[in-house]
Amino acid sequence: MVADTVCRSCGKPLPGRAGRTGRTSVYCSAACRQKAYRDRRAAPADTVRGLIDAIGRQVEDLVPQPASVFYSGVTDLASSVGQLRRIARVARDSAKADSVTSASVTKSPPPRDPAEPASPAPDASPGRAGAPGHGSGADPVLAESDFAVLVEPYRRELRVHCYRMSGSYDDAEDLVQETFLRAWRAREGYAGKASVRTWLYRIATNACLDLQRRTARRPQRYEPLPGMNHGSAEPPARVTWLQPYPDEDLPSAEEQPDALAVSRETLELVFLAAIQHLPARQRAVLVLRDVLGLSAAETAEALEMTVASVNSALQRARPTLRDRLPRRRTEWTNGTDAREREVLRRYMAAAESLDLTRFTGLLSEDIALTMPPNPFWFVGRDAITEFLRISLDPASPMFLGHWRHLPARANGQLAAGGYVRRPGTTVYRAQVLDVLRIEGDRIVEITSFEPHLFPAFGLPLRLPADR
Repeated sequence: MVADTVCRSCGKPLPGRAGRTGRTSVYCSAACRQKAYRDRRAAPADTVRGLIDAIGRQVEDLVPQPASVFYSGVTDLASSVGQLRRIARVARDSAKADSVTSASVTKSPPPRDPAEPASPAPDASPGRAGAPGHGSGADPVLAESDFAVLVEPYRRELRVHCYRMSGSYDDAEDLVQETFLRAWRAREGYAGKASVRTWLYRIATNACLDLQRRTARRPQRYEPLPGMNHGSAEPPARVTWLQPYPDEDLPSAEEQPDALAVSRETLELVFLAAIQHLPARQRAVLVLRDVLGLSAAETAEALEMTVASVNSALQRARPTLRDRLPRRRTEWTNGTDAREREVLRRYMAAAESLDLTRFTGLLSEDIALTMPPNPFWFVGRDAITEFLRISLDPASPMFLGHWRHLPARANGQLAAGGYVRRPGTTVYRAQVLDVLRIEGDRIVEITSFEPHLFPAFGLPLRLPADR
């Protein structure tokens, strides 16, 4: 029972426990809790063996009572096992890659980062004894595992980078895997003159450019559909591959502290849709320079361009991007407040009660509704009201069913996961993820996505009939 009275970080007696639950019950202060978090992330990251040993210690330290300590210990253990599983997956994929040839592998050596020392940085450890690709005579399985330990910590921020470049969560997942495989194949060309992070970002960016060349994606305009009232405004841009990104999956302050200030602004759906209009290389330059903060020289080296070409591409990209962003954008990028959360609550309640009047009362007069990748679109409250009326009226032959919603967050915005129980059924099934853009107390834009990404947002695909 000692663990119930002593801080698990510093060993000092815990203060009064009244009203304290969960992880806060085993640390004496927020500082100790943060230190324990950093220690859990940093201590086992040197080798796979170290992580396995750390998991063993966590298992030995588990005690079933008190319940709060037991829960905290199991949660920490699950996190460590999840990290080990991801590392094992990268090692497995790396081993498979050795027997597969690919014409798209990055052959050129990675760039040198002028801002970093010529010798390997502490995290740029492929050059240590026993590391992959350096002729150390180490066991191949161990080398693959060491490589996986080296690159796995960058997975989340690389996924965000690939998402910004591609606009698709599914593609971002695949591109990160492709980045790791390319890095494994090119490991012998790594000279340790740039950090592992810089090296991986270069490979990831080129993987994204290769995807663009293969797919030749170009935004289009929505087209009117026969017999449907879309409103009288100009059709919006149609980006069929656009997908939402779960806020929970963003890197923490410890993982990517320098990007937190811009993570919301550069992940908003309007920003993602706007940069899809840029040519692929202009998009890469803008992301590397204005989002990641690379210098013109670093960007030129990463993209195999001249500094003059980088500066020219950036000068063309910035005004194009500004022209495609809402004029009032700076007013609604300052975080979510209680008023916006209340709008979301009323939005979900109105849909669940099938109250069309309450629902449309939350919409701005010029609201836009799009549903990528589907061709449906509406601009204006009247057009949306006409579209919804037949699906929310139980007497209508087009009545969709009864709704339930769960709140979520996507791209720094409030969202609602919608579930429908169709007439004659007893289960609510995932139907749509609505991402809302709110100004004041009105919704000015709804982007509705198909439900296959619900698990990425921590949302189930079905809800029982009873709450």
